[in-house]
Amino acid sequence: MAPRIQAVLETTLYVADVARAVAFYRDIVGLRLMDEFSERGAGMQAGPSVVLLFRADLSLAMDDLPRHGTSGPGHVAFRVHPHEIPRWREHLRGRGVPILREKVFGDNPPSLYFRDPDGNVIEIAVASIWAMDPRWRAADPFGE
Repeated sequence: MAPRIQAVLETTLYVADVARAVAFYRDIVGLRLMDEFSERGAGMQAGPSVVLLFRADLSLAMDDLPRHGTSGPGHVAFRVHPHEIPRWREHLRGRGVPILREKVFGDNPPSLYFRDPDGNVIEIAVASIWAMDPRWRAADPFGE
């Protein structure tokens, strides 16, 4: 049996313009800028996790590992309280961010899907869309 994983610590999205991406994730999504890595990228705090924003062209050219390089849009889902979904819908609309889709999984509030300026698909979702191991629910900081 493998050692236990606690959670996703970081995930990476690829962008063309780091400053534009930082502004979007700070001003629209509400993440906190933690660090900038010259023109290569930035780290943004998302609750207890980190979203890395890397310029794919520079990351692919790096000789150091890990390269964090890929091409094409990615996806990340941000976990929210169920009662926050309507507020997110209004917030996005008020900021002129089109909601691409609202998808309902089971008896849960709908997940909201939208794109960042680089085409990455961002999802606002509740944890209960996944059938997580109940031992994780007991340690759930959101109390869901």
